[in-house]
Amino acid sequence: MFENNDRLPSECTNIAEVRNEIDNIDKVIIRLLSVRFEYVKEVVKYKEKTASSIEASGRRNAALSDRRKWAEEAGLSPDVIEEIYDRLIRYFIEEEKKIMNI
Repeated sequence: MFENNDRLPSECTNIAEVRNEIDNIDKVIIRLLSVRFEYVKEVVKYKEKTASSIEASGRRNAALSDRRKWAEEAGLSPDVIEEIYDRLIRYFIEEEKKIMNI
């Protein structure tokens, strides 16, 4: 599935294989978060140079609501996913403020 490995969870035959697949997935997730951050840095070009523009509370709330919905559809805890994304968004907002010297 990831990192040149097409092994499904049910195809793993021992704990080492399961852990290896989890590690591979986490590497992909981290690479994707890095790509997401590149978009965050790009969006700064289109925002006003104000704290409220960077924080974009309406967009933030809508994004968290969407992620809750997507988590539920994927069979995950909406509360946990919201917590993860809330922290991620807060981190990216702080990074945007640094970029814009706010």
